[in-house]
Amino acid sequence: MTSTQKNNRTLDPVTFEVLRRSFEYTCERMSQVLQKASFSPIIYDMVDFSNAIFDPDVELIGQTANCPVHIAAMHFSARASLERFPRETLKPGDVVVLNDPYAGGTHTPDVTFTAPVFYGDELIGFAVSRAHWTDVGGNMDTHIAGEGLRMPPNMLVRDGELNQPLIDLIKNMTRTPQYVEGDIQAQIGALWAARDELQRLAEKYGTGVLRQGMTEVLDYTQEMTRAAVRRIPDGRYTGSDYVDSDGFSEDPVRVEVALTVEGDRIHVDFTGSDDQKTGPINSPYANTASAVYYSLKFFLNPEAPANAGMYRQIDLTIPEGSWLNPRWPAAVLGCTTTASSKLTSSIWNALSHAIPDQIVASTYADANWFVASVAEPDDGNVHLFSDLPSGGWGGTPFNDGMHVTMDPLGNCQNLPAETAELLFPVRYNAYEMRTDSAGAGKQRGGAGVRLEVEFLGRGELISQVSSRAREGSPGVNGGGPGIRQQQLRRRTDGTLETIGGLSEDGTWLPQMLGGVAFAPGESFVFLSGGGGGWGPAHERPAHLVAEDVRNEIVSREKAADVYGVILTGDGAVDEKATATRRAELAAG
Repeated sequence: MTSTQKNNRTLDPVTFEVLRRSFEYTCERMSQVLQKASFSPIIYDMVDFSNAIFDPDVELIGQTANCPVHIAAMHFSARASLERFPRETLKPGDVVVLNDPYAGGTHTPDVTFTAPVFYGDELIGFAVSRAHWTDVGGNMDTHIAGEGLRMPPNMLVRDGELNQPLIDLIKNMTRTPQYVEGDIQAQIGALWAARDELQRLAEKYGTGVLRQGMTEVLDYTQEMTRAAVRRIPDGRYTGSDYVDSDGFSEDPVRVEVALTVEGDRIHVDFTGSDDQKTGPINSPYANTASAVYYSLKFFLNPEAPANAGMYRQIDLTIPEGSWLNPRWPAAVLGCTTTASSKLTSSIWNALSHAIPDQIVASTYADANWFVASVAEPDDGNVHLFSDLPSGGWGGTPFNDGMHVTMDPLGNCQNLPAETAELLFPVRYNAYEMRTDSAGAGKQRGGAGVRLEVEFLGRGELISQVSSRAREGSPGVNGGGPGIRQQQLRRRTDGTLETIGGLSEDGTWLPQMLGGVAFAPGESFVFLSGGGGGWGPAHERPAHLVAEDVRNEIVSREKAADVYGVILTGDGAVDEKATATRRAELAAG
């Protein structure tokens, strides 16, 4: 620590550690309450939510390992709430709600609740909960107004009393009103769980010690981050990536990033990135900043407590009017699920030039979030459901990439087939890993998945925000790319039709989809990508390639052509033929 920070430390190590862990536990309890009490499958099964606590200055103190893309954006929402309802006007039992992307939000389905926490008359912190609601009435559009209900900060609960007219308005603006009140109560319950835990700490230690613990945990993370930045060589490192299109043009939408490391600081500069776009892939400032923070967290001492102390060492330049800091009324529906993953990939690409021996190859770099409606075959009642078909992570210097795992933007899960078929008139016909989808490498990328959902009644793909349909996720240090993603419709006669991505005849169709109708018995098929490989494929141990072939991760053909491993009829490695083939690959 710096001498100033050391001088500011007054807590003994045991008290410090108890408070630090208590801040994390408080958020864990919030998430337990929210997940168990919520009504929406996207919350209780898919875990698309985040919870955090902040100090009285709205600095992040503790969080759960839920959706990283939510966390660093939440303080923007909390601060926007306090601009509308200043601290001195708040009372115990107040809850402010907002989801406006232009007031600290991300995309409109992410709804943020902020509550002050008092001990007696003293404000000791804030509890904040953000959850992705199933529906707020939006569609794919070119204007933020088309993306559904957009709430500036509103008082949802005043002095413990619910604002029922506001709840009624919200219910009128959604296609899933049956979930709204239950999810609202669940999020409020999460806030009250945080209140109870913080008040217990204040009761046990006193508010002065509690506040000192908050100060010291921030300083602790800051110093750990400073030390981590100092381990990266000084210099300027550039990276880039792109979204395939914004859905309204076939032109790619590019991220350009420059990381300048100087001593114990990193400057992240997105100058040169494309201007804001017509389609719904624009990323509000809060979302872009959050993606930067969690992308760097992987390599800036991930063991450090996750709090705002890390942010102090990072400077941001995000040009206003770019697609990474758009002006109203740009559409932003895909900001969390598509823009964020490309920000991560571009930052990791830049870091590959600075710390090549530590970097991880790109993931499939998307959440592939889709929302679909389906009617009951007998009475025509319409349901809405959502899913997140995952893909592979990139290879690392130490391990193969993980198979079918959510992108770093979130620790969400896919919708279980059992839940989907119980609640909605759909049938999950497939959820299986794709052979040869993983990027080849000394450390292979993880595999993608084939998801096939059959509509038993009339259906519609309301929206899907996706990418990686032009080319697969890149490898690093000589590793190969993962496979491209693709969206298809299976007709009732079994034939497949490409509706997004590269078709069999070489035609490329924009991958941002909306308003795609499905007849009863037709299926939506999504093919997700694999992660990039790490290091040259011909350096992968032959016995691991043979094991991948046995597990149907790699085909025999790819084993021979890309990895240089020739197998006998019983699957054993043909040592002589393999040595010859690998020598050819090494020679180029």
